Amino acid sequence: MIIWHKKDLRLEDFSELGKDTMGDHLGIRFSELGPDFIKATMPVDHRTKQPYGLLHGGASVTLAETLGSVGSALVIDTEQNICVGQEINANHIRSAKSGFVTGIAKPIHLGASSHVWEINIFDEAEKLVCVSRLTVAILKRK
Repeated sequence: MIIWHKKDLRLEDFSELGKDTMGDHLGIRFSELGPDFIKATMPVDHRTKQPYGLLHGGASVTLAETLGSVGSALVIDTEQNICVGQEINANHIRSAKSGFVTGIAKPIHLGASSHVWEINIFDEAEKLVCVSRLTVAILKRK
């Protein structure tokens, strides 16, 4: 089942959505759109590492919130509503030191006033790096 508001949505339709944002600064790039998931990559480099040379937990949370928030924006009618992050948590399972990580966001709940997304982040060896859950509030546009 396709969850997106625009049923013929393509990756190219929203790839510029994050231009000049934190996600853009960190190198987050949308890489795949499925019927009920969205995927993006982020480099593990000088922008996303902490002082010990490991992927910064905040960078993982940024990737997770970017994926879930954009996912919600693609589900709702943006002429009628806006969506804003309300709560996020993350469990950091293992570290990444280089290369890229990939986040995959899938909805757990898509209601009229809130969405809940599960975002799993994997390293290049497809090992789980982080598990995150994001709650997004859906508000009427003023």
